[in-house]
Amino acid sequence: MHSSISYAILMLLAGLGIPIMASLNGVLGAKLNSPALAAVILFTVGLLVALSYLLVTDGIPSMRHFENTAWYFYGGGFFVMFYILSITWVAPHFGISNAVAFVLLGQLIAMTVIDHFGLFGATTFKLDIYRLAGLVLMATGVFLVLNKK
Repeated sequence: MHSSISYAILMLLAGLGIPIMASLNGVLGAKLNSPALAAVILFTVGLLVALSYLLVTDGIPSMRHFENTAWYFYGGGFFVMFYILSITWVAPHFGISNAVAFVLLGQLIAMTVIDHFGLFGATTFKLDIYRLAGLVLMATGVFLVLNKK
């Protein structure tokens, strides 16, 4: 049985990994003098890990996995690729904290819109005064973190 606490811990750990991945890939891209090559290496390693996990947990997938799935649900790969190429190129020039902070701000905006309208089949959480206040506080926090006096 999964609990909200275990989900929160898992996502906290995933969140901790994002700036680590950005740092590692940013340096790799700079050392290789190619953000694109660094992204290909990152995705190759990721593909091997994901394939291993898939085969261990689900076995070889069948066509039934793809039935009744709209084409746009496969678009996540575009967004993750855009993120990886962007962070790999920008982070060495702009700084990890600056780059990740703006990514976080973008995530806050996107999550609010997706939740409010229930886009892509997401559970709807309407934007009310409390969620708006939380969003403003989190966005303010992002900018405070960037204030490096």
